[in-house]
Amino acid sequence: MDRDIVIPETLHHERLDKALAVLLPDLSRTRIKNLILAGAVSDGDIALVKPSQKISTDDELSIELPPVEDATPQPENIPLNILFEDDDVIVIDKPAGLVVHPAPGNWGGTLVNALLHHCGATLSGINGVKRPGIVHRLDKDTSGVMVVAKNDAAHQALSGQFAEHGRDGRLERGYIAFAWGRLRFGEATIHAPIGRDPANRLRMKVIPSGRDAITHAKELTHYENGKAIVSKISATLETGRTHQIRVHLSTEGTPLLGDPLYGVGFKSKASLLNEKARLALESLGERQALHAAKLSFHHPASDEKLTFISELPAELQKLEIALKNEGTGTPFITP
Repeated sequence: MDRDIVIPETLHHERLDKALAVLLPDLSRTRIKNLILAGAVSDGDIALVKPSQKISTDDELSIELPPVEDATPQPENIPLNILFEDDDVIVIDKPAGLVVHPAPGNWGGTLVNALLHHCGATLSGINGVKRPGIVHRLDKDTSGVMVVAKNDAAHQALSGQFAEHGRDGRLERGYIAFAWGRLRFGEATIHAPIGRDPANRLRMKVIPSGRDAITHAKELTHYENGKAIVSKISATLETGRTHQIRVHLSTEGTPLLGDPLYGVGFKSKASLLNEKARLALESLGERQALHAAKLSFHHPASDEKLTFISELPAELQKLEIALKNEGTGTPFITP
């Protein structure tokens, strides 16, 4: 069960654990602390893992709250595409369909279960518990690069970099998206606050009371396929809100192909594509055409800058090839 809370003015600049103790009086302080350390408390797509972290008025937090009786995650032999691993971190290329963190309805088959099996004795643990340290997340149906900490020191160092959202130049997250239509000027900095949609708690929405959110988007090329136009867009994040790229691009009139939440109104456009492209889009199933293609961060121990690139997965490569068949593929040139 998820709980969403907004920090009131009375708890401005309070410790995270103390604020949650006030706002969630049905939970013990020990359980609240364990939820924080387990990465179950998040601000957008950033896990808040320090109980002592200060929070601010209007911070909108999400808590993944498992029932007390449920067991702790168990190791499972799930194949992983590992890009890098040492004693401190592991970088993986996550496929679409893989849930990151165990939660009600998804206690098994998650990335955490897979990492518990793969890492085994190399996990020195987070706060004395042998488990991987989740410092950021990708949606279940978004593929691409993720980094996970293997010990306390790495967990804290990486959490600090993600909390800065790259404003200090130490972190960079780059995405590739396929979207309906075209950005009006070929590129855009979308600066619009995002919050939970009051009419549908599963969705996020641009609303005045939302959290500050900034996405930089640029058209790489576009395809005139059948009677439709599809753009290939690169996007980088200056903030890390839940569903940020999906929400921001949809507000620009360029929702992601295959997005079941934010592209519903564009679903009929699939009939405008040529047959090969339409079949490639249908083969995506419920996944949105979004891929975390690049992740740069500084190693928590050596401070060396590391950069990892993930090529488009097979299903998105197939979609792009199908779009190219009739498409011009002409890069957008700003007049």
